[in-house]
Amino acid sequence: MSVVGLDVGNETGVVGVARQRGIDVVLNEESKRETPAMVSFSDKQRFLGTAAAASSTMNPKNTISQIKRLIGKSFSDPELQRDLHLFPFVVTEAADGGVAIHVHYLGETRSFTPTQVLGMVLSNLKSIAEKNLGTHVVDCVIGIPVYFTELQRRAYLDAAAIAGLHPLRLMHETAATALAYGIYKTDLPETEPIHVVFVDIGHASMQVCVAAFKKGQLKILGQGFDRSLGGRDFDEVLFHHFAEKFKEEYKIDVVSNPRASHRLRAACEKLKKVLSANPMAPLSIECLMEEKDVRGFIKREDFEKLAYPLLERVKAPLEKALAESQLPLDKINAVEVVGSGSRIPAINRILAAFFKKEPGRTLNASECIARGCTLQCAMLSPTFRVREFEVQDAFPFPIALAWKGSAPESEEGDQSHPNSVVFIKGNPVPSTKMLTFYRSGTFVFDAMYADTCELPPGTSAKIGSFSIGPFTPNSEKGKLKIKIRLNLHGIVSVESATLIEEEEVELPVNKVKDHPQARTEASPMETDKEGTGGNKIEMDVDIGGYEHPAQPLSENGVPSSEDKFQNLETDSSKEAVKKKRTKRIDVPVNEVIVGGLPQADLQKSVEKEYEYALQDRIMEETKDKKNAVEAYVYDMRNKLYEKLQDYVTDTEREELSTKLQQTEDWLYEEGEDETKSVYIAKLEELKKLGDPIEERQKEEEARGPVMSELWYCISSFREAACSNDPKFDHIDKAEKEKVIIECSKAEEWLKDKKYQQDAVPRTANPIVRATEIKKKTEFLDRFCKPIMMKPKPSAPKASSAQAAEPKGSDRKSSADGSQPSTATEDMDTDTAPAQETDSG
Repeated sequence: MSVVGLDVGNETGVVGVARQRGIDVVLNEESKRETPAMVSFSDKQRFLGTAAAASSTMNPKNTISQIKRLIGKSFSDPELQRDLHLFPFVVTEAADGGVAIHVHYLGETRSFTPTQVLGMVLSNLKSIAEKNLGTHVVDCVIGIPVYFTELQRRAYLDAAAIAGLHPLRLMHETAATALAYGIYKTDLPETEPIHVVFVDIGHASMQVCVAAFKKGQLKILGQGFDRSLGGRDFDEVLFHHFAEKFKEEYKIDVVSNPRASHRLRAACEKLKKVLSANPMAPLSIECLMEEKDVRGFIKREDFEKLAYPLLERVKAPLEKALAESQLPLDKINAVEVVGSGSRIPAINRILAAFFKKEPGRTLNASECIARGCTLQCAMLSPTFRVREFEVQDAFPFPIALAWKGSAPESEEGDQSHPNSVVFIKGNPVPSTKMLTFYRSGTFVFDAMYADTCELPPGTSAKIGSFSIGPFTPNSEKGKLKIKIRLNLHGIVSVESATLIEEEEVELPVNKVKDHPQARTEASPMETDKEGTGGNKIEMDVDIGGYEHPAQPLSENGVPSSEDKFQNLETDSSKEAVKKKRTKRIDVPVNEVIVGGLPQADLQKSVEKEYEYALQDRIMEETKDKKNAVEAYVYDMRNKLYEKLQDYVTDTEREELSTKLQQTEDWLYEEGEDETKSVYIAKLEELKKLGDPIEERQKEEEARGPVMSELWYCISSFREAACSNDPKFDHIDKAEKEKVIIECSKAEEWLKDKKYQQDAVPRTANPIVRATEIKKKTEFLDRFCKPIMMKPKPSAPKASSAQAAEPKGSDRKSSADGSQPSTATEDMDTDTAPAQETDSG
């Protein structure tokens, strides 16, 4: 069972896996720890991860990135509208009001949803984990921003299903960072908690949380965020600055050219990193646009002036998180900074001034989320035993219910009101609430956000509708217990709905006259009744008669006079006792999510992803076969004039060289885009000419060692068979003669083959092959070795030893004259039984 944590960032993704020795961040095919979260499409195939990033410069319109900014959003979202100018690909409004991404793929324009593209990104991260672990990966924990709405969380689950993953939890990135920080702390207090602020400034957003740590426990106290404040926003400040500068100096409009814009943004990102460690930095790009080389220069103080509006927004999430935690500044023990945008010196100065302490960097800024998610996956998985550490996350939005008609009662019996808050802001995740409704038939209630001020603009307050029923109560209004859950993913769902009914049933009871024996027999039932504290016992069985298989019952169901209570006097009259019985009936629940992906569409997306993956695999195999043909052409051409020149005739060299040249020309012309089978056939055609030549060279290299081995085998066995060594005296002379004869046959065969082989040139096919000589050696060894390695027979014991035995001994000679062993020789002396001997 796999234990994997996935951090899908706006720009890159990180994969963590759990091993026996701890948590590892695995490397991708380029041996890098971070993988671009990109998908690129072409006329032949799609590219994922690093391959997509490599083609993004040349194919920007068909390379999708920053998919995290699109997932689960409507096209009219103002934040999305502001981001559109950053995307080189085409984004339009879908039929359902969502987002549609258009690319040119397999020779036609195709449309994809953000959920499908995210599924492709997750598929790539999954394959990286599988290659590293060497096993199939299904279970995982995925990190998500704390500010994600219900729709965005469900989109992540759908994308995971498309990729063939089963998330055990969608974990807030702030909680994952806090877990990665706290679980390794061995000095956490047991009583008074310590408080740590985590500031995550990523590529496109900023998140802040205040966490309380005690021994074996983590609790999120407060959270704050800014959805559109990240490293890329500071890159944009530099991009627009230099775009205006180049427009004045070089008369080029970079913004109008997608490829030039992509190159300038990449250069500005590098420039920002240089400014983080240096007071000034240069910028230089060759052939940026219209074959013009551009140069620029900026100081850190000028950059901070340009970014001043962004820097002013840093304080708001800090203040919000601190206010929610209800902690004064002097209760904050430490501040930790993570994220790709956290290295800007101006941001660190703001944090230090706000919290009155220098921010720390004890965590890996790029890997802490993946490590925290992997630790959470290990906790939820039975595969690993993890140190006891409770993670109590908090939900950022209040959730309310709305219904028509009378209000339900809460579990404690308090009367609720329409649009009442069920899960408050900061509610622990997961959490379950039980509500009681009184209804006469099917009814519907809605789950909705109680406060929309922190949601993205234009987000619907309604989350979903839950239809309870149909059901038919036995009274005017039935009592319904509904269990509502805020699960590990932060998604609201109805776990169950139960109709509870009470009904009175009449149970017949036999009256038995008071009798000591009858009282004794009835005492267990009376004891059981008393044990309930006098309450009525609800039973679904008839207790009116006494059954015994060996005796008949009377007409009234009482045992006949022949039973073991013959001396009892029974009264045949019955009393009907009314008892209440509670019935629990499961009521069906139907869920309708606002904007959710229908199950049929999800299944189609899963099938499409399988088709795309199959197409990718076919193209990769085709590419490998094409590369194999190209490699064979260049490799064989060099060998013909170097390594193989002594083994090929002039005619063969000319024929093969011509064929190689024709194949090379074909590869770069009409053979540029062929199928896998065509490349396989082309390679086999070349090998028919080249393999015999290579075979000659390989046979000559291998022939010498195997011939030497056979010569050694012949000489060794012959010398042993002809020698007068005493250790071979026990071998019969006829057997030795067989060995000598067989060695002579092998020697004659070898000399004959060697003579024939020496008579032919190197350019001819070999007369004898190395495999034939090996088989001859193995045959000779199998024939001679059993004879020459025959063990000596054991020498018989002298009969004089028997005569030396003293009279009266209990040892007796056997019929064949050999001496029998004693009991202590036949068994262990510790376990041998005592023996009796004759005294004489």
